Amino acid sequence: MKKYRHIYFDFDRTLWDFQTNSREALEDVFLKYKLDNVFADADEFIKTYHKHNEKLWDKYRIGNITKDSLRSERFKLTLKEKEIEDSHLSALIGKDYLDLSVLKTNLFPGTHEILNYLKPSYSLYILTNGFRETQLQKLKNCDLEKYFDEIFTSETIEYNKPHPKIFHWAVTAVNARKRDCLMIGDDQKVDIKGAKSYGLDTVLFNPENDPVMEAPQYMISDLLQLKEIL
Repeated sequence: MKKYRHIYFDFDRTLWDFQTNSREALEDVFLKYKLDNVFADADEFIKTYHKHNEKLWDKYRIGNITKDSLRSERFKLTLKEKEIEDSHLSALIGKDYLDLSVLKTNLFPGTHEILNYLKPSYSLYILTNGFRETQLQKLKNCDLEKYFDEIFTSETIEYNKPHPKIFHWAVTAVNARKRDCLMIGDDQKVDIKGAKSYGLDTVLFNPENDPVMEAPQYMISDLLQLKEIL
């Protein structure tokens, strides 16, 4: 096996269980704002939200909308499907969702164990498209800050994965060589294809065993399988 020195982790959906945490926060706002008066149930509300959120994130990644636009529009469009056009209400729900999300601490199994295992031998980093203040708060609440030497966010670097410049920034910022670096993430286009295009080796975290469209150097379904690679 190659000997790596610098390990870059995506955060949401790789270490932090985004699906579980997001659902819990959305259920909280659904109850708080009594949205059962307009949606059949929480599932319908959450499904509608994710539809709009994913489209807006696609636009954000390629620079077509700002962070503030993404945050304000996703709930605005969700409510609009039920003929509710209330910017103030949308903004309140959006703020509460963010405030609640960062308090959620569900991690993928083995997160602390694998980071404890890796920390003595490697320099560890987060490389995320998430918003800096949000990601820092989530890391703190999950007691994960102690493992990482640096947190690289697209918001700070001003390029989103999969753009090669975000990978270039993260690698050169720590005076690393490409061959000494490994990118670990769940998104085949954003994490794997992006890192490969820049020249980094990759690990696809694929707990659901989804079809592989962008072949990584390694694939795992459990974070503890990194012990077989590193």
